[in-house]
Amino acid sequence: MSRVVVLCPGRGSYTEASLGSLDPDHEFVRAAERRRADFGLEPLLVLDQANRFEPARHLRPAHVSPLIFVKAMIDGAKAAHEHDVVAIGGNSMGWYIGLCLAGALSFEDGFRLVQQMSMLQEEYAEGGQVIYPVVSDDWRPAPDLASNIDAALASSAGEAMPSIDLGGYRVLAGSKKGVSHLLSMLPQVRMGNVTYPIRLAQHGPYHTVLAEPVAEAARAAFADLKFHAPHTTLIDGRGRRFTPWSTDLAELKSYTLGAQVTTPYDFTASVRVALREFAPDHVILPGPGNTLGGIVGQILAAEGWRGIHSKADFQEVQRHVAEDTGPGVGAPFLVSMGMIPESRP
Repeated sequence: MSRVVVLCPGRGSYTEASLGSLDPDHEFVRAAERRRADFGLEPLLVLDQANRFEPARHLRPAHVSPLIFVKAMIDGAKAAHEHDVVAIGGNSMGWYIGLCLAGALSFEDGFRLVQQMSMLQEEYAEGGQVIYPVVSDDWRPAPDLASNIDAALASSAGEAMPSIDLGGYRVLAGSKKGVSHLLSMLPQVRMGNVTYPIRLAQHGPYHTVLAEPVAEAARAAFADLKFHAPHTTLIDGRGRRFTPWSTDLAELKSYTLGAQVTTPYDFTASVRVALREFAPDHVILPGPGNTLGGIVGQILAAEGWRGIHSKADFQEVQRHVAEDTGPGVGAPFLVSMGMIPESRP
């Protein structure tokens, strides 16, 4: 059985291509639908099985977050059944998914956390997020692009700030004024067929001090939420580990409802720790979609993992690693369970 790290997706992973992701007969789907009814929200299956994708509807936080949560939980549970999962991490909202996959929260409590947090974010958080690259098309560091970000933040009068370190990208956040400033100050740059900067649709200023009202409301709403010692090591958005034998449950809860919401999330650091400390045979990315595929590849290139230093190196290793790891593995180093071609993070 291969040793794997599971990295859970964030909010941007559910797209038009994700429609039809949910199995109506799966126990997680049925459980989620019962909880959705408790919240008075339309069924997830109605959204997932819609004839067409409606961004204003499907990307509403209260809808898209639970859609992602349930699909990622299904994929993550399958990965745990088929592999030896040695560590779990996630990007932003993926932290909540990771908590459940690692057993720190039950499925029901995890769903409640995701559903209510998304509704609190709709209620309290004003502003948004912008994404911008810091690598070139071949995934090598681009200092000029990083300098563009530094200049835009420095000139924002405190209205814009870092949000997520995301491999070869930086997610920035700010007030409405701050987001407008970022979009006007960051020079346009094209990577592949995508032009940046991009404002992320229906995203609030997550992982910044602007989300403090959300964190305060969450601490009140989830005072009774029961955390458990994880059965698998969790790696958080600071690169710190919560292990089965040393987790302080009060600290885990405090981080989840506090620093995880109001301070920058370093997904790059969490992946770096997973690679260096656990040396997995594979990294598995639950669906929906494959938004973390290129991002994790960029982190591998920055690490020089298995001789990877560029996009071309990564693609070559992906093609040949199955031959190098022995019979019965039959998969590249980085495995996306979403199996949806990546266009942008």
